[in-house]
Amino acid sequence: MLRSRTALGGMITAPHHLAAQAGRDILRDGGNAVEAMIAAAASIAVVYPHMNAIGGDGFWLISEPGKDPVAIRACGGAAGLATPDFYREQGKAAIPARGPLAALTVAGAIGGWIKAAEIAKGLGG
Repeated sequence: MLRSRTALGGMITAPHHLAAQAGRDILRDGGNAVEAMIAAAASIAVVYPHMNAIGGDGFWLISEPGKDPVAIRACGGAAGLATPDFYREQGKAAIPARGPLAALTVAGAIGGWIKAAEIAKGLGG
């Protein structure tokens, strides 16, 4: 098994250096790891939007030492009429991935950031 890296002052990684810097700045200003990730996620939405955008979803797993992890499922629901029967009536064998009959979901990313910020407050943020 690989050894995990640890640091006394915290650390952050992101797919773009500006997002990592945003998270680092939060840590330097006394923020916690969850707050740093919110800053990094918001930055990624601007500087690396094909990986994380405000119109997308988010999935979080927040783990505090000695406690059970907390999951955030920040994905929106599909429209209420997007049922298998509806698509059968339209002559579709499967739900289309694209086009006017696609079952698109409501974006959940920002709602996930809000929930993560609530959790961060409980961690001293």
